[in-house]
Amino acid sequence: MRRLWELQAEKIEMVLASHNITARVRGGVITPRFIRYQLYPEVGTRLNRIRDLAEEIALFLGVQNCRIYRLKGVINVEIPRSSSKPVSLLHLCARLAEVPSCTPVLGLDEEGVPLLLSLSSPDVAHVLIAGTTGSGKTELARTMIASLAMYNHQSRLQLVLIDPKRRGFGIFGGLPHLLAPVITDVEEALSLLRRLVKEMERRDREGIGEPHIVIFIDELESLIKLGS
Repeated sequence: MRRLWELQAEKIEMVLASHNITARVRGGVITPRFIRYQLYPEVGTRLNRIRDLAEEIALFLGVQNCRIYRLKGVINVEIPRSSSKPVSLLHLCARLAEVPSCTPVLGLDEEGVPLLLSLSSPDVAHVLIAGTTGSGKTELARTMIASLAMYNHQSRLQLVLIDPKRRGFGIFGGLPHLLAPVITDVEEALSLLRRLVKEMERRDREGIGEPHIVIFIDELESLIKLGS
């Protein structure tokens, strides 16, 4: 990949030079889905001149498209990888020296850096995973559940999994962190949520912080329709 990156960086510079634009690629990042080049043009070069060459650069590099944009004072040239690789949770976790308590691993950000979410942060009350059908919402929720179970002992973290359509969380049926078996009945889910609200109020009054209880709901609209 390093050799490919260097070769394509040279090609980008060649395309720009053919249009009398002097610029050098001096850094970038390789992620599972795209390759980004940081471009430093000669002082006075208009960004629009470089943007207008996006299709020509893509053609010269042999890729479907090329995205050129400015970010934090640097011009970025971004191209998709020929074969996107999925991000393995175990491989990703191997890169992490430490994961804080009650913090699921989400994946990689645009810079290829591991992305985590601290659920115990006062700025995080609820997390809504939104997207079109097939975009990976359930997979992200599964990743969060698996990583929470990996890095938190069951004495400090308990999980509630609500799966009305029975297609999201069944694989976690034997997880020791479960406060109750995976719930598929909507009425049962509503009843448990009401009990958890009372438990939350009691803990708040008594100043009890642990064990943390994290609730995952797949297909939230099923509960909303019945609860309303």
